[in-house]
Amino acid sequence: MSYALSAVLQTAVYTKLQADVALAALVSDNIFDAPPVGTLPNLYVALGPETVRDASDGTCDGAWHEFTVAVVTNNAGFHSAKEAAAAVSDALHDADLTLSRGQLVGLWFHRAKAVRQSEDVRRVDLTFRARVEDN
Repeated sequence: MSYALSAVLQTAVYTKLQADVALAALVSDNIFDAPPVGTLPNLYVALGPETVRDASDGTCDGAWHEFTVAVVTNNAGFHSAKEAAAAVSDALHDADLTLSRGQLVGLWFHRAKAVRQSEDVRRVDLTFRARVEDN
């Protein structure tokens, strides 16, 4: 197994989200590697947890990465969060990302969960699966 591509995959995902015009129209530049501290924007996107499992074979090291991208808002209702979540999904599902090491075999939307974190905060967690090879 190799965990060596985790950081390069995260960088590619983050770069893709930052460059997406449709997502920027909804959240501006409020796309973060980690949830922001201090005064929070009304609507933002943050990269979240990741789990990785081995996918090596006889020819190369590889791994399945399952990671979460969160859309969080204090706007009334879920509408703005779901619009931003759709833009995230459109940007990442089956995206052709270039990694600085290894290669992305595929990237797919897996599931989403919309929850009310508190009376004023709504959150949509999108989970994606990526298959990478380190050859």
